[in-house]
Amino acid sequence: MLATQKQYVQWQENKDGNETLHQARWLSESNHMPPARIVLIDDKTTADEAYRLACEGTSLLWRGDFHNAKQLLQALNRRIERTNERSEQRKIKKAANQSARSNKTAVESSELSKDIPNLFHQQRQIQAQRARILSRLLLELDANYVSQLRRAPDVSAACIAAFGELKESCVLSFRDLQGALGAAQWREKGVPIESLGLSIFPHYGVFAPTRHEYVQLLLDAPLPKIHDVAYDIGTGTGLLAIILAQRGVKQVIATDLNPRALACAGENFTRLQLANVQLQQADLYPTDAPRANLIVCNPPWLPAKPSSPLEYAVYDTNSTMLRGFLQGAKTHLAKQGEVWLILSDLAEHLQLRTREELLGWFANSGLKVKYRLDTKPKHGRSQDNTDPLFAARSSEVTSLWCLEPA
Repeated sequence: MLATQKQYVQWQENKDGNETLHQARWLSESNHMPPARIVLIDDKTTADEAYRLACEGTSLLWRGDFHNAKQLLQALNRRIERTNERSEQRKIKKAANQSARSNKTAVESSELSKDIPNLFHQQRQIQAQRARILSRLLLELDANYVSQLRRAPDVSAACIAAFGELKESCVLSFRDLQGALGAAQWREKGVPIESLGLSIFPHYGVFAPTRHEYVQLLLDAPLPKIHDVAYDIGTGTGLLAIILAQRGVKQVIATDLNPRALACAGENFTRLQLANVQLQQADLYPTDAPRANLIVCNPPWLPAKPSSPLEYAVYDTNSTMLRGFLQGAKTHLAKQGEVWLILSDLAEHLQLRTREELLGWFANSGLKVKYRLDTKPKHGRSQDNTDPLFAARSSEVTSLWCLEPA
C-alpha cells in the first residue's frame, strides 16, 4: 500500500547534450527518505565504482539491461560481505566460535554470555547497513509499473499487488522490486503446511509462515470444554484462525491492524470456504464481540525496534504488543476460558527478556500457567554453527503457553 503522503525524487539527465530535470514518485517500503543525490549508471559502470558511490551515500539510477542490474546487485552484496568479513564480522565470528566450545571455563562462559546481546545488536547493524547500501540501486518505472529497460520482465501485476495502483512514473529500489516479485511467487504457489494438508498464500508485507513447527502445538493442545467463540489476535495470514476453525470452534474472530494482513487472511479463508471465521480491523481485541472461550496469539518474538514496517511481525519494541495482549486477555475471556500464547524463548537466550519478566507479566495480567507445550525449531539457522548467534538459536524452544485467570 502506498503512503498517503506523496514524495517525489528529482535528477538531472543529459540527452543530446542537453541537461533536463526529471521527476518521479518515490516509493520505499522501508520508509527510506527520497535520495538527495542520484547519478545515472548503466552496463559500463563497474561493480567497484558502483560500490564506492553507494557507500558514499549516492543513489544509482540504472539505465542498462534489467538482468545486468540483478548481477550488479549480487556483486554489491559480495563486496559488502568481504568488507564485513574484514571488520566487525571477524570479531563476531570469533566470539561465536568461542561460545560454541564445549570445554570453556565457567569464567569464559560468563564473559561470553555478556557478549550475546552485543552480538545480536551488531548483527542487526550489519544487516541495516547492508540494506542501506543495496537499496541505493534504483529503477524507474512508468505509470502502471512498466519498465523500459532491455530484457525487463512484466512486473506490473506484482507491483500492483504489492504497492497498489499507480498512474504515474515512479522510482524505487531494485530490492523493493525483487521483494514484490518474490511475494507474487509466494502468493501464487503458497506455503505448504504439511501437518494440515493445505497451503497458506501470503501477501506482500504479511509475514509468511515458513516456520510452522508451532502448528503441531496448536493441534495437540486440548480445546477448552466449551469452545463456541475464539479470537485470533494479530491474525496475519490467518493460519491460527484456520486451525481453530478446522478443529471445530463454532465462531472465530480474527483481528489485525494491518490492511494487508486482513486482505491476505480473508483470501485464505475464502479459499478454504470457512464460513465460521470473521475478520475485524482492530488494535488487538475485537469490539462488539462476545467473550471468548479461547484467545490465541502468536506475537512478534523479539523485543527490539523494527527498522521498517516489513519487520513488524518479527520485532516488537519493548514487547508492547505482547504486554498489551496479556493485559487485555482476562477482560475478554468467558468463564473458564483459556489463553494460548505462542512464543519462542529466543529473546531469553539473546538476553533481551528474562523468563522472570514474562512470568511477571502473566501474574500482573491476572493470569496463571495451566500447562505448557514445547517444541524445538527445525529451520536451517538453528543448525548452522557458522551463524554468529548459533549458541542462542540452537537452544531455542517454541512454546504454547496455556493461561487461565488466576
